[in-house]
Amino acid sequence: MDKTSLIEFPDRIETPRLYIRPCMPGDGPDVFNAIQESRNELKQWLPFARKAQTLEEVEAGVRDSYAEFIKKTDIRLHIYLKDTDGFIGSTGFHRIDWDVPKVEIGYWLHTKHTKKGYIVEAVNALTHFALNELSCKRVEIRCDDRNAGSKRVPEKLGFTLEGIIRHDHLDENGTDARDTCVYSLIPADLN
Repeated sequence: MDKTSLIEFPDRIETPRLYIRPCMPGDGPDVFNAIQESRNELKQWLPFARKAQTLEEVEAGVRDSYAEFIKKTDIRLHIYLKDTDGFIGSTGFHRIDWDVPKVEIGYWLHTKHTKKGYIVEAVNALTHFALNELSCKRVEIRCDDRNAGSKRVPEKLGFTLEGIIRHDHLDENGTDARDTCVYSLIPADLN
């Protein structure tokens, strides 16, 4: 019997400026608006932003993610500003392997909230949560080698660049091969 769905997860994880909580049915409008307003910046890095989606499609995606959260096969989280309760982006634990255990942290922000340190703050909290509360032995961050903003996050948090996977994915036009940086942090790195 698979007991991963029984893994406890808090209603929210707090940082000084943010709270991070599991995605919930009904979050679609906030996610839809953030993607719409940030599409030009997101589409070069994230496949989901390359195709225009309707509000209903985004809400369906949120609900599918919530089902995965219940099963703990993927943990999509949404990021909010504490002072306004405003949605600013998404993060989460992906490519989860509970046998190790290990997770990959992914993230994106609404364009108007970038360059304020929010993602570093959120990813720092999630990294410590994964290592301490979920007993992970490895936390990964993967990003396009050309995405300087995304690469700064693991670099600021002390992750190790383990390598670059060459020609791992295609660019937004689906033609040119791109490289993926693989960063990791393990418990020993915090000593």
